[in-house]
Amino acid sequence: MTVVVARRERRGTEGAPLIDPFGRSISYVRVSVTDRCDLRCTYCMLERQTFLPRSELLTIEELDRLCAAFVGLGTRRLRLTGGEPLVRKGFMDLVRGLSRHLRSGALDELTLTTNGTQLAEHAEALAQAGVRRINVSLDTLDADRFRRITRGGDLTKVLNGLEAARSAGLKVKINTVALKGDNAGELVDMVRWAHGAGMDMTLIETMPLGEIEQDRTEQYLSLAEVRADFERLWTLTPMAKRTGGPARYVRIEETGGTLGLITPMSHTFCEACNRVRVTCTGELFLCLGQDDKADLRDVLRGHVGDDAAVEDAIRAAIALKPKGHDFRIDRPGAAPAVARPMSMTGG
Repeated sequence: MTVVVARRERRGTEGAPLIDPFGRSISYVRVSVTDRCDLRCTYCMLERQTFLPRSELLTIEELDRLCAAFVGLGTRRLRLTGGEPLVRKGFMDLVRGLSRHLRSGALDELTLTTNGTQLAEHAEALAQAGVRRINVSLDTLDADRFRRITRGGDLTKVLNGLEAARSAGLKVKINTVALKGDNAGELVDMVRWAHGAGMDMTLIETMPLGEIEQDRTEQYLSLAEVRADFERLWTLTPMAKRTGGPARYVRIEETGGTLGLITPMSHTFCEACNRVRVTCTGELFLCLGQDDKADLRDVLRGHVGDDAAVEDAIRAAIALKPKGHDFRIDRPGAAPAVARPMSMTGG
């Protein structure tokens, strides 16, 4: 459903943290800057994906203003996503603008998730703007498999981007979606490669978001099974580490590296959810797996210069955040849990 937000009485709310109905403090916001991407990953979107008209997207100035409103309400971590954020015109201007919150101490971290194809060109500028770590989505180290999964992508461009990021001093974490029919037999080697290069890695279960050509029950690989396989090979020591996201971490003693596991299907993580997502059109989604949302674009454009109205709209929406998602993937041929693709919601 769409959440209708209205201006509310603000007495006593200034400076108060964002707390949802279940007592969870919302301190982490993921903001999509575009739904466009230069890859077409089979588990993410249709081969002939229809993208939004550019006129519907928030401008760079509106994105900056909205992020600033969240920072003013206690957000400590901002993650910029897409689609592929580095294909958005003006993206680096947004990053440089938002870095003022890092310098002031109002923001702990400004980061992004990227597919790495444009990273070689922008890594140094990201580091200069105060970005300290990034997530790079990469599902295989086999060039032919990469080309097939991404429908034409060039693995060499991503590997060059990773090298540029490390050379610029950025800490890199590899995000890999576990896919039964594609990379299941490669996951051990990918972990060894990532840890050998000084990069952490997180494995993610595929999620029922948006229409794709394939049946997701054929792609789904439970990370409980993957972990059991890993434990026959390595010693996995649970860690208390948290980075503001849904991953649970273990240390692999034999590699010396950290492995994150994001398990929305086999084990939910909603009880500690501290985040919300904003789409490139200004829709605030309170849960990745629900359709509850608030339209912040209308508030931004209807109250130019009135940031209090934007803050009120955010608070009103957070007050309706649901307890958790309803992801299921055990019914062959079933419709996705939510119709919007991940590229629209933001990673």
